[in-house]
Parts: sequence; structure tokens; C-alpha cells
Amino acid sequence: MLTELRVRNLAVIEELSIGLGPGLTVLTGETGARKSILVGALSLLLGERAQSEAIRSGEDSALVEGTFDVAGQPEIAAVCEEAGIDAADGWLVLRRQIQREGRNRVWINSSPATARLVAEIGERLVDLHGQHEHQALLRAGAQRSLLDAFAGAGELAGRVSSLWRSLTETRRLAAESRRGAARAREREDYLRHKVREIESAKLQPGEEDALAAEARRLESSEQLLALSSEVHELAYAADGALVDGLARLRRPLAELARIDPASAELLELLESSLRSVEELGRRAGEYHERVEHDPERLRVVRERLDLLYRLRSKYGGTTEVVRAEGEAARAELDGLEASGEQAGELERQAAELEAEHAAACAELGRARREGAVRLTAAVERELPVLGLAGGRFVVHLEPLDTPSSTGAERVEFRVSLNPGFEPGPLARIASGGEISRLMLALKSALAGVDDIPCLVFDEIDAGVGGTVAREVAIRLAAIARRHQVLVITHLPQIAVLADSHLQVEKAVGAGKATTVVSPLAGEARVDEVARMLGDPDGEAARRHAQELLKLSAGTEGLPEIGVSAKTP
Repeated sequence: MLTELRVRNLAVIEELSIGLGPGLTVLTGETGARKSILVGALSLLLGERAQSEAIRSGEDSALVEGTFDVAGQPEIAAVCEEAGIDAADGWLVLRRQIQREGRNRVWINSSPATARLVAEIGERLVDLHGQHEHQALLRAGAQRSLLDAFAGAGELAGRVSSLWRSLTETRRLAAESRRGAARAREREDYLRHKVREIESAKLQPGEEDALAAEARRLESSEQLLALSSEVHELAYAADGALVDGLARLRRPLAELARIDPASAELLELLESSLRSVEELGRRAGEYHERVEHDPERLRVVRERLDLLYRLRSKYGGTTEVVRAEGEAARAELDGLEASGEQAGELERQAAELEAEHAAACAELGRARREGAVRLTAAVERELPVLGLAGGRFVVHLEPLDTPSSTGAERVEFRVSLNPGFEPGPLARIASGGEISRLMLALKSALAGVDDIPCLVFDEIDAGVGGTVAREVAIRLAAIARRHQVLVITHLPQIAVLADSHLQVEKAVGAGKATTVVSPLAGEARVDEVARMLGDPDGEAARRHAQELLKLSAGTEGLPEIGVSAKTP
């Protein structure tokens, strides 16, 4: 609900602040008082294109600001949260500044915003009817949503949208998986060769160092045999070997120790040396026995080392890197098979979702067709009463070639206000007064499901009088029981039903015209209604005005509007 509208330096408005409440608010005044400029200011606030000529003469900028109570409107809270705007306290302040030079600026709750965001939020807050750009019912998306709500199919429409999102995402994942599998198949031969080459090598940790050492031994086997044999002979086996010479030292050292026990350690050193030389000789002999002179084994080792060298040169600097390459290639091959299976599973899921989506679209289409019949009848009942006799209204459902997130048909409200003409799109109606009354007929039929809190009607009384004027007034007042309704009017029949009456006057000060808005009550309101009856000073007109206001007090006798979704 719009609770306050503030305007500064816009056209003939110097400074203006209007407090607004729930129910029906009317703005009245003499012709030329520029009543519609307030609607124009609100339209600018909601994103209508601004011209620097709209700025009051002598000023550099104009400002329009609106305060809205958005408590209980989760959609607006969600839009604000996504945009990073704090609306947790249930209030929203939209502000727009128009400048003669430089860029125009907009704010939402003191945060700079884009005109697009303001327009997106504004169309959920206010619906303007008249010669303005912000009539939500002229937009295809709004028409579809209202038909779904009227038909009691809002939840079903949400399911169709949710299924479409799931279907679209699943199709995307399946296509991505198929593309991945296709790319992997292009590498399949290479990967299989790589895996076969590396895995068949059966690489072992530390193998290359061990083979290199073995190759050195095999290559030097003759030299190793000769050297080990020489050591064995000199130390142990030959006549006059080192152990024999050491053994001959036992006798003199033993005699020395007998004479001087302090020299016994010399004998101990001999014994230790003798044992070491004997061990050296035996081990040299054993080593000699183990040395292989095997040209065939040397050939095998060299071939194995050549293989390891080729693999390292081809796939990495070490055998560990080669093994890792083989494992990665094996994983990629395994993934190829898995991705093919995953793509198949995703495509099966997509087929199931497509069937579910088609079934939901068919159910939604049935609900829309039934709702379209009832909405058409409800609106056409209103048209003659509102002075649009001979008018026709049709909810046109055009099948789509391919179902989408919104169902399997395009929804379009069509109307003809002249006998003999086929109904055309709602947006093509030219007359502001006819548009406003047609919108009133629609709003009357849709009052129970339309969730835009504030409705503004301009020019709704153009060419209207008598009984039709009374019917227009009754419907405005009835809609105002569910919405905040602002109406600019010349008709006393509408003015007397208002919950709040504002008078718009043009004043002149300091050589400049300005617009003044004043709330009316009591005798001041009687005077204004008498003026609207055509005789502001006549006693008869005042009595008539008093009688109309008295008869119109309260809401008794107003019709119930808005057809229930379950009404047959």
C-alpha cells in the first residue's frame, strides 16, 4: 500500500506531500487544476521515461518519493533480498531524482538502484490505468498469471515451471555428459595404447636402480671374478697367505705375554686381526662363487633398462611419474564408460521429466480453458453496466509448438469495444476512458486473485454519466475493500463513496503557478461535491451533496466482486 507520496519541483508542483490510507481515495478539482500530474509523478516514480521539461521552471532537478507498506508481500521481499536491499521491516521507500543535466538517479531504501529494478518492484506495487505505461494487465505475463489465479491453477502453474527448470537442467547435464564422452572416445585408442604399454611393463618401485646396479655387475663379471679370487688367495687360500703369516706371530707374542703379562693385549690384537683376515678370505671366496658371468641375463637386464628409459622419455622423468600417467589414463578410460552410462541415465531422467511436464501442461491447459470461459463471462457481464454495451471480451489461448516453462499455450486477453469488430489484443485499445473502464471490469472480475495492492484509475469517468457513473463508482468502492484504490474523477457519484477525499487546486504565488492538494472533510467536502454537481453556491446542490454523502456512508449495499476459482 502507498502510504505517502512526496513531490518537489515537478511541473507546477513546488512542494507536495500526500498521506494516503487504505480503501478508496478520490482526487477532485476544477478542470485545469492539473490533477493528473499526481498520477504522472507516480508513473515517473515507477520507471516511466522522464523528460527534463518536466522539471519546474527555474529549478535544476525534480524529486518524487513514495513510501510503501509491503508487509505480507513475500515476492517483493524476495526481489529486494536478491538485489541486496533491506526491506525486512516491511517498508519500502522509492525515490527518483530527475535532473536537467547529468543522469537521473533512483534509490530504494536509500540504496542506489537501477531504473529496471525500480520498475520490476513498482509493477508489483501499483497498477496504473489510463494513458500510462504501467498497466500490468496489458502485459502477457500478468494476463497469464491472473488467469491461472482465477482458475485456481496457480500451484499447478508453479509445478509446470518447476518441472521445466528440472527438465532444462537435466537436458543440459545429459548433453554435457554426452559431449564429454564424445571427447573421451576421440582419445580412446591413444588411452588404451598408453594403458597397455605402461601396465604391461609392470613397473616396480626402485626397480631401475636395482637393474642398473645388476647391469654394472654383469658387465664387469670377469673383473669381479679375478679380483675376488685374488683377495681370497692372498688372504686365505694360497701358500704363504696372509693368515699363515699372522699365525706365525702367535708364538713370540705368547712368550712375550708370559714374561710380561702387561703385553697380553698385543696377543689379543693378533687374534682379532687373524679372525678378521680369515673372515675376509672366506667372504671373498663366497663372493667369487656368487659372481655370475651370464651374457643372456645381461641382455635381459639391458632390454629392461631400455624399456624403462623409453617410458620415462615418453611419459615422465621418473618411473613413478610413468606409473602415475598410467593410472590417470586408466581412470580416464573408466570415466569414459561411466560418462556414457551417466549420459544414458540423465537422458532417461529427462524423458521422464518431459512426460511429467507434458502431463502437467495438459492439466494446466484444461484448467485454463475452463477458467477462460468463466472469466470471459464475468467480464462481459460487467461491460454493459460500465457503459461498454456491445463490447466483447475473450481470453484467447493459442497452442505453442513446444511446451515451455509457462505451459503449452500463450494466454492473451482480447477485446472489442465496437460491434462488428473482432476482438484484438488488450494493449491496442486507444481511448483512455475506455481502457480504464475495461480495466475496472477486469479488476472487478479478478478482485479476489489480483495481488497488486494499489490501483490507480485516471480518466475512468471520460464520457460517463448517469446510471453508468453510479455503477462505476460502486465497483470502485467494492474493489477498494480488497485493494487501495486512487481515482482522479469529475463524477460526484464516485467522490461520495470515497474513504478519503483530496482536492487538487491551482494557486499562484511569486508569479508562478503551483498545485496544492488538501484533504476534505465535513462542510468542505460538501462544498466540493456541490461544485461537482454544477452549483457550488446553490443551496439545492448542497442539500443534494449532503444527501449523497449520507446515503453513501459505509459499505452496505456494495456488490460482492471477484468470482471464486471454484464457481461453476
